[in-house]
Order: sequence, then structure tokens, then C-alpha cells
Amino acid sequence: MTDTRADILAALRSKVRREQAYPPVWQSRRKFDDLSARFAEALASVGGEVIQAESLDVALDRLGELLHSLDAKRVVANDEPPLSECDLPARWPEIEWHIVGRTAGDLRVFSASADVGLSGADAALAETGSVVVSSGPGKSRLATLLPPVHVALVSTAQLATDIFTWTAARQKTRPASMTVITGPSKTADIEQVLAVGVHGPRRFVVILYRA
Repeated sequence: MTDTRADILAALRSKVRREQAYPPVWQSRRKFDDLSARFAEALASVGGEVIQAESLDVALDRLGELLHSLDAKRVVANDEPPLSECDLPARWPEIEWHIVGRTAGDLRVFSASADVGLSGADAALAETGSVVVSSGPGKSRLATLLPPVHVALVSTAQLATDIFTWTAARQKTRPASMTVITGPSKTADIEQVLAVGVHGPRRFVVILYRA
């Protein structure tokens, strides 16, 4: 080799890119007069359901009515706000509960036979009617994917215009594992015959309460 070590290092330094400024924070081009109304409309358009509640207490009342109407016997729930703030087994003792991270036993087996899966959410996106959920301590995707009905309790404070606006506001705090749920699970075969609930819950309900 004819190049000396100094020549090689000098050549490498000359190729180093100069520091560039980051692009400006995303500014959504979408504007909705009422994020709650837009979210409910968008979710309904893809087969999901929204139950409006004036407060968390009312949301829990609506949740109880829904569980009763479903005749739910086994429910798996993520241990996350606002669910972690409520003593679910004490509130509905007639139901067999598995609280993720706190209840002993096989979570996968319980979730596969549960009637309902409960979760909170990281965000609710008004543009598409989507709910963002993440995995981590006390939060498992099994609770949101395996039961036939998924119910998410979401605060109006978690509403965002779209996913770009939400992620721009959380540049340093995005979860490592994130799932965006838009309505119940849907799939289609080669002839485009739509089937619901094949790869996940066949019913998706969001109880949206005022913060």
C-alpha cells in the first residue's frame, strides 16, 4: 500500500459530513373543529364503536354496562392508566380477572379464552379513528389481540390530529413497541371477500371520556 496511515485518516476526515440542522417540527395540515367528534366518526367508518362519557367515573359505569351486555365471564386487563387506578376485581367480583403483571398464571392461555380484553391507550388519532397502544411492564399485546372484544378507555386529553402530530410532540419518548389499531381486525381473501375477527378482535370499542 502506498498510502500512509496519516493519509488514510486525512482522507476519511475530508469525507465527514458537516452537521446539518434538523427539519422543523411537523405541523399538521389537517384541522378539525371537534377532535372527539371527528375521532368517533372516523372510527365508526371502519367498523369500530365509540361510547362517550363525561368523566372517568361515568366511563367505568359504561364499561360495566358493556361487560354486562356481553355477559363477560373472563376479562384480561392491562395494568395501565386509567385501569390501574381502579380496583377492577372489587368493582366486578362476579368476573374472573387477569391483570397483566399482577395476576399469577399463564397470560396467553387466559387471554385466548377471555371474553374481553381491556386496555388504555397512548393516543387517539382523530384523522383515522386509530388508537395507539404500546407494550411494556403491565401492558401486553395479548390482552388486545386474543380476546374477541377489545375495549380501550381513552381520555380526550390523549386526542391528537394525526400520527405525525403526535409523534412530533413525543420525539424523545416514543415507546419501543407500538401498535396502531384502526377498528376491529379485518382481512380479505384473493376475491376481496372481507372477514372480520380472523387475526384479532372482531369488535373494537373505545370509551372516550373527558379528562
